[in-house]
Amino acid sequence: MNGLKAVFRTARFGAVEFWAKDVIKAPLLGRPALRRGSVRVWNRQRSFSSGFPRRLYQSKDRAACGDLLPAHIAKRSEGLFSGLEDLLFYTITEGEERVPISQFIAAIKSTGLLTSDPRLRDCMENLRQAVRESAGEAMMDRELFRKCVGGNIVLLSQAFRKKFIIPEFEGFIGIINHMYDRAKQEEDGQVADYIPHLAKFSPDLWGVSLCTVDGQRHSAGDTKVPFCLQSCVKPLEYAIAVHEHGTEHVHRFVGKEPSGLKFNMLSLDEDDKPHNPMVNAGAIVISSLIKVNRHVMDFVKKMAGLEYVGFSNATFQSEKETGDRNYAIGYYLKEKKCFPHGADMIDALDFYFQLCSIEVTCESSSVMAATLANGGICPITGERVLSAEAVRNTLSLMHSCGMYDYSGQFAFHVGLPAKSGVSGAVLLVVPNVMGVMCWSPPLDKVGNSMRGIWFCQELVSLFNFHNYDNLRHFVKKQDPRRQSGEDRTIGTVNDGLHITILLKISSVLYKAI
Repeated sequence: MNGLKAVFRTARFGAVEFWAKDVIKAPLLGRPALRRGSVRVWNRQRSFSSGFPRRLYQSKDRAACGDLLPAHIAKRSEGLFSGLEDLLFYTITEGEERVPISQFIAAIKSTGLLTSDPRLRDCMENLRQAVRESAGEAMMDRELFRKCVGGNIVLLSQAFRKKFIIPEFEGFIGIINHMYDRAKQEEDGQVADYIPHLAKFSPDLWGVSLCTVDGQRHSAGDTKVPFCLQSCVKPLEYAIAVHEHGTEHVHRFVGKEPSGLKFNMLSLDEDDKPHNPMVNAGAIVISSLIKVNRHVMDFVKKMAGLEYVGFSNATFQSEKETGDRNYAIGYYLKEKKCFPHGADMIDALDFYFQLCSIEVTCESSSVMAATLANGGICPITGERVLSAEAVRNTLSLMHSCGMYDYSGQFAFHVGLPAKSGVSGAVLLVVPNVMGVMCWSPPLDKVGNSMRGIWFCQELVSLFNFHNYDNLRHFVKKQDPRRQSGEDRTIGTVNDGLHITILLKISSVLYKAI
């Protein structure tokens, strides 16, 4: 039981919680083993505030975690982690001493984690090395498991115990795939042709990628084809501006209200400011507030978890050559003295065209959306990219102004923050759950992707993601955040009881250290 006492000590730090009641003696193995379902990982990823728990979750190796413990605990940290790893190993293998590496990788993928996930880089490299060195089928034993798990003990415990935000991930993506196939049958809409380079894209292209706040990933269709963000960059540049300068300074130059007009109209509010950052006039002014260099690209790449972010010079040149309306807006803004002191209108326009020409894929931009859903922290790197203030303000404006002349309808029917672009992109954010990128070039009459709009509406019709779906006495939809058969009331009561018991036990054990 000494090992179990060591495990319970972790409850004091809020990192991992294990129930001991199902620990049994395995007669054949001669060591403590676990019945299936006996390990419970307390999901604290989204409730970490500071100090040891967060650093433990994000640390890359076991040794580093030991340095974070108090001095008199650090000596025992190695044994503690070994105990946790053994418990997790026998839970995954259901008591077996060895399992094929391919089976372990398939189990990881079933949770929604990708083998390319930066958090699993060292783990995957160790597995690849084991495969290269194996004469036959590569097998995983406890020694290799410990080597691979290392600094991923909390992450993998959450994954295999279904404590991610979407626990039944395989069932969820089955529904997503069905929705994708149905949306593919939609053949209405026209590809934008007022920017010549955009007109070259096939109307048959259609891709959907999602990334949850825990880093669960799924893609369907043409999700590796690069396309330009176009107006989907507007919330990103606004978020960067607020992150760098603060809300008060940014809104000296741009308003917060929906305009009620087309996105490219020469129109200002009663204070002679652009109505909001999601119309062209507002985005051009915001462009004059942020640094014109690779600084912005670095921000965008961090939001994407360092996945693909490029630049289309062909689109940039097309924007400049056909941007008469935007030049007219620029001169109108200059006449009305809308730019900050010292800003150059032509430079701001040029930078705005560059921002619209940033290239992404569905996969990389879904991580950007997930960074917004996760309060500014990239789910797959754990790095804070944007302040909470910047994210809150950005999502608020996306919700009210993000979908061109369809913003009110979208807020009514879908009830989620989103931004569309004439390249056919729809960036959708489900706060605290996931980010989604839908991309298909054919547009409706107001400039939104036909398939993208249909997909977003269908998503909310099936799942309770609408902002007001959780009202009391409301007709219940599917909630992918709950495990099948889970009762919300009972779960809440039991969780409270379990936490109370664990706190009492951990307090007693901590005093005994």
